[in-house]
Parts: sequence; structure tokens; C-alpha cells
Amino acid sequence: MKYLIVGLGNIGEEYANTRHNIGFIIADALAQDLGVKFTTERYAMRAEARYRGRPVVIIKPTTYMNLSGKAYRYWLNEEKVAVENSLVVVDDLDLDPGVFRMKTKGSGGSHNGLNDIIATLGNTNFPRLRVGIGSDFARGFQVDYVLGRFTREEEKLFTERIPTAVEMIKSFIAAGATNTMNTYNNK
Repeated sequence: MKYLIVGLGNIGEEYANTRHNIGFIIADALAQDLGVKFTTERYAMRAEARYRGRPVVIIKPTTYMNLSGKAYRYWLNEEKVAVENSLVVVDDLDLDPGVFRMKTKGSGGSHNGLNDIIATLGNTNFPRLRVGIGSDFARGFQVDYVLGRFTREEEKLFTERIPTAVEMIKSFIAAGATNTMNTYNNK
């Protein structure tokens, strides 16, 4: 069984280390943990690894957040990965910073990347790892907040918490979504 891990974010220096790019940051941490590097390929930066004997493809879409579905669907088909063996890593305003929740389906809420994946696939049945970034912004300033850089406190928190996200992804690959949710979602 092959696995596809999709870290959502936006390409370009102006988006580096922003809250909306936490999916890219976690994909980078996973690639580093597995000892692989990204190359630029069609619609994504791509790295290929093995974990516990299973092939793993990690992508960071280069389509920008609002067209994430294009890269996700392309690489699902290209790598012949079953949707249930894919995991989308995405920022979430509804969770406190550093809180992680894995789900096997659900709406996209206000997240344009998830909503584009849902529109592209035609359903909401794909696993995702929701990464809390909080919602400490005034009404009307959501875009500025998600595209804003982390505060020093948030940087410290995520430096400590990102290894747990990597553990969760490796658990998803080795033990499946249900076991991973039971082990990690309430911590």
C-alpha cells in the first residue's frame, strides 16, 4: 500500500512561515524525519520515502491554496493511491494553536484549500490532519491573520509540537486513521 501525504500551503517567500503554511512546515518536518528531499514536479514539490516498508509520497502543492484540489487529485491518480491512504495536513482556525485533530471526513468550513479539494473530488471523504492555529484576530481580519507570520510564542509552541504531528502522520501510515485518532485526538 502506498501513502500520499499532502501538506497544504502557498508557494513563495512572502508566504513562508505563515500560519496558512503550517501544512508545508509539517510536510518539511516529515521529509526531514524520513531523510528525504523535495524536488519540483508537476503541480507540487514532491518527496518519496519509505516508512515501515511502505512507500510514502509527500507533496506540497505549487498550485496555491485555492487550487489545492488540482494537485491532490493529480498525485492521487499519478501515484495510484487510494483516497483513504492519503492525508491532507491543513491549518485550522477553530482549534487552539498547537492542537492536532485527525478526521476521516468533514466539511471544509471556511478553508479555501479544503473546499477546493472537496469540489474537485466531489465529496468530503478524505482523511485530514487539522492543525490548530487559533483565531486571535478582529472581525474582518481573517486573511491578515492566516497569512501573518507566527508570533515568538507561536514559533516556540510549534517547534515543540511539530514532532507530534510527524508522529501522528507516521501512525496514520503504520496503524491507520482510526487507531491514530484514538491515540492522539484527545491529547
